[in-house]
Amino acid sequence: MGFKEQIDYNRLPKHIAVIMDGNGRWAKGQGKMRVFGHEHGVLSVKDIVEGCVEVGIEYLTLYAFSTENWNRPKEEVDALMQILISTINKETETLNKNNIKLNAIGNIASLPQECIDDLKEAMAKTAHNEKCTLTLALSYSAKWEILQATKNIAAAVKNNTIKLEDIDENLFSAELTTVNIPDPELMIRTSGEHRISNYLLWQMAYTEFYFTDILWPDFRRENLFEAIVDYQKRERRFGKISEQLN
Repeated sequence: MGFKEQIDYNRLPKHIAVIMDGNGRWAKGQGKMRVFGHEHGVLSVKDIVEGCVEVGIEYLTLYAFSTENWNRPKEEVDALMQILISTINKETETLNKNNIKLNAIGNIASLPQECIDDLKEAMAKTAHNEKCTLTLALSYSAKWEILQATKNIAAAVKNNTIKLEDIDENLFSAELTTVNIPDPELMIRTSGEHRISNYLLWQMAYTEFYFTDILWPDFRRENLFEAIVDYQKRERRFGKISEQLN
């Protein structure tokens, strides 16, 4: 029996977040430049997005480019931006065909203008879609996001828009870039690394982590289904004891 047949469709995670790691190492293993791995990683993105739609995952967030990634060699960064632009242009029609809404979080203003324009256009064209929301974390940093939210709230207190005692988890969450997205129940990271790399720090307070040694260009929907099955074997207690869940 395959992993898809083992999935309990009554216990699906509503939101899956992914750290797509290992493109460079995969390319090196092929004797190629790093950009070769990023190009092949796009095939994995397409398959995982389709896999999520196939089983009914409502939200998928992909860590596509972190603020730290700007420190990589200029040639690699430029290539990544070109891959992003090309992929957005090619896949918008497919997103609409599959009823997928495109979203983006992060310091979008720091991206090249061509990226920003294509991203906004694709988001506008898919805004009506309802089956799945695909969010790209671009030039994203969880620390940056938390600092921005803190500054916004501090300014609101200073301007007497809100009172200090009004500040709670819900108000803080409303200032994050993920305001209209539920917190992820499952986070998948490929390539054998066991860290979350400044990704959705606030939102992943109770997320289940799934780490795999598979490099991202080799990760396919069957691996996604395996991660979902593994997630469904876990007991999510949220601070309670097992007896309280029954």
